[in-house]
Amino acid sequence: MAQIDIAALRENYSKGSLDVQDVNISPIEQFHKWFHEAIESKLPEPNAMVISTISNDGKPSARVVLLKGFDTGFTFFTNYLSRKGTELAENPNACITFFWVELERQVRIEGIIEKVTAEESDAYFQSRPIGSQIGAWVSNQSMVIDNREVLEEREQYLKDKFGDNPIPRPPHWGGYRLIPNYVEFWQGRPSRLHDRIAYTKLEEHTWKIERLSP
Repeated sequence: MAQIDIAALRENYSKGSLDVQDVNISPIEQFHKWFHEAIESKLPEPNAMVISTISNDGKPSARVVLLKGFDTGFTFFTNYLSRKGTELAENPNACITFFWVELERQVRIEGIIEKVTAEESDAYFQSRPIGSQIGAWVSNQSMVIDNREVLEEREQYLKDKFGDNPIPRPPHWGGYRLIPNYVEFWQGRPSRLHDRIAYTKLEEHTWKIERLSP
């Protein structure tokens, strides 16, 4: 096997800059600006984000999910009985991270997770493709299974069971919203002297904005 010099893999970032005077007083509005620019740049899945959770015994875990909305917080949907769901039930502190490599940008958002309302979860569930709706019933997410045939057999069973009838949202599936208390915007710069602007929540609608050393 050919050796790869991983230490030599590097990019010299030079596509933009960021200063305290450049950003919105609201981190949500600043995120909206960057997210819109990511969409306008036609990045693949700009709403893909890493969510990091912590178990009750302090062990971290992370995985990629898709952002499905943001207002006062950042919303995603998943199985409540999955590993992330179990960990969020034990410890609601979490962090989400976006990395838009083509724009040389990263956003880190820390905060407290809460469940969205049943009405919000129902509305989003009904907007999903039929296959995804059935998939939410099929998967006991994060549980060990013997083989893929287990999934395929249960999928077929549920297709036959529901037929052409509306598919209800599973009680174990729904949305979460991360309410931020810390947001950091990172813009790659030459010589690894990156721009980092951090927002720390002081009180409702009030944020302290600071530049961090890279």
